[in-house]
Amino acid sequence: MTQILRIDSSARHSDSVSRELADRLIARLGAATTGDIDVTIRDLSTGVPQLSESTLGAMWTPADDRTDDQNAELADADAAIAELFAADAIVIGLPIYNFGPPASLKAWADLVARAGTTFRYTADGPVGLVPNKPVYVVVASGGVPVGSPMDFSSTWITTFLGFLGLTDVTIIAADQLNIDPEGALATARDRVDQVALASV
Repeated sequence: MTQILRIDSSARHSDSVSRELADRLIARLGAATTGDIDVTIRDLSTGVPQLSESTLGAMWTPADDRTDDQNAELADADAAIAELFAADAIVIGLPIYNFGPPASLKAWADLVARAGTTFRYTADGPVGLVPNKPVYVVVASGGVPVGSPMDFSSTWITTFLGFLGLTDVTIIAADQLNIDPEGALATARDRVDQVALASV
């Protein structure tokens, strides 16, 4: 069975382009895969715990020395990290809000970036500890051209994923939707279909 982790970060549910394209991509990946697919959904719009002093203290405490309260403090982060390790592929829906990623996606990143667990420091710099696997990032923007100097979202997510060891990242862009919504969406849908076929 192929395990797909789906991460949605759009605050919108109806009429969300990133959610629509993630639906399409997962359906196409399922059709292109021999065998069953199991999808784990982490919808960040329902809320993500923010880092706090107590959370950081728990993260920096060796696992064997943590108190029950510290383990409870890290329960959401531990679950999110386990999902990253268990997945065979990851699909991330990433709308661009004010040039950057949604705050919920940044909060998720803060939870899963844990020294000694998802990355480690070495004399030659940080090394990601999450096994590499295909990651598909569906980016939607109203006016920002993806890949332009105004885009602080796709470059950020690619850098962050690489920091964890996830370097097989494909960006699928539905950008400048406020300028040419039909054309941008048609192009993105075609790209989704091409990416799914190439995954076989």
